[in-house]
Amino acid sequence: MQNELSELLPADFANESRLWVYQSSRPFSDKEEAEINEQLFHFYSQWLTHGEAVKGWAKLLYKQFVVVMADETGSNVSGCSTDGMVRVIKSMEKQYKANFFDRLMVTFLVKEKAEMLPFDQVQYAIDKGYINNDTLVFNNIATTKKELLDTWLVPLHKSWLASRVVLTKS
Repeated sequence: MQNELSELLPADFANESRLWVYQSSRPFSDKEEAEINEQLFHFYSQWLTHGEAVKGWAKLLYKQFVVVMADETGSNVSGCSTDGMVRVIKSMEKQYKANFFDRLMVTFLVKEKAEMLPFDQVQYAIDKGYINNDTLVFNNIATTKKELLDTWLVPLHKSWLASRVVLTKS
């Protein structure tokens, strides 16, 4: 899975490139995905910080996650620049009637598809066998390209979530 992800990310961005992951409350259709990727391209191709171009990249991954990256080896992204990015995401929320800021939803990769659960239902899903210790969890708190590549998809038992649930015995 990590190899597949590395093929989606720009190879010419430093591993320390700054990263933001916005998880949508719903998956998008193929048509919506194309529209979103076009809007994201329009945003990052004109992204500026203090009048200088940001080396940026953004894409909708797994039909549900907007991933935005800035290679700051040339110039650092300012607060105003990140505010501009958030405005774009908020605009997409309205346009597509989706929430990108609900941090109480946890997403798992089940049968190659992103599946969401409210945090308070994760233990129930474990207890009933819908997910297990090895089910992959999306770690949306990754903040660099390297973290995304190394820890975005991790088994439940190795994730931040493991200390917050009772795992099944293997």
